[in-house]
Amino acid sequence: MSVIVIEFITLDGIVSDPDGSAGTPTGGWAFRHGPETVAGDKFRLGSVLDEGVMLLGRRTWHLFSRLWPERDDPFSARMNAVPKRVASRTLTDVSAWANSEVVEGDLVDAVKHERRDVIVTGSLSVVRTLMADDLVDEYRLLTFPTVLGTGERLFPANELPVYLDCLSADRAGAAVLTRYGRTAP
Repeated sequence: MSVIVIEFITLDGIVSDPDGSAGTPTGGWAFRHGPETVAGDKFRLGSVLDEGVMLLGRRTWHLFSRLWPERDDPFSARMNAVPKRVASRTLTDVSAWANSEVVEGDLVDAVKHERRDVIVTGSLSVVRTLMADDLVDEYRLLTFPTVLGTGERLFPANELPVYLDCLSADRAGAAVLTRYGRTAP
């Protein structure tokens, strides 16, 4: 089992409000680069979607549950079919998006006991919880040629250093998809 974090990110490390749905002044920065940069399986998840499980925070799940069920292209069919776990203390009804269920009990314990690969999309609070317990095995970052100067960073200042190995880097439209994994001991 691996934990894979996927994020839209700016050159200065901002991950907040890439689509503008949060209404921040700088929101929507990822979608300014056109649909070819953000559409489809840009994170190259492939069979991980068929065999793994998605883990989403409440806000990301709400956003996705309004978008994905209405789509019927092949990638959307995979997104709709994958089992989805929602980390939330307040959400109880997740019937709006097929194959969704709320994580029961402790999030870290649930991830540690998962047998399938876990894909965390967006969901910064979930990502930070998993980072704090050193559970993230890989980061797949779609980096956009944008500098915002403000917003939530994936790796906040004043945290311990993180050392990773670059597994790959490929252009994806206007962005660059980079894959980083744990540094070998």
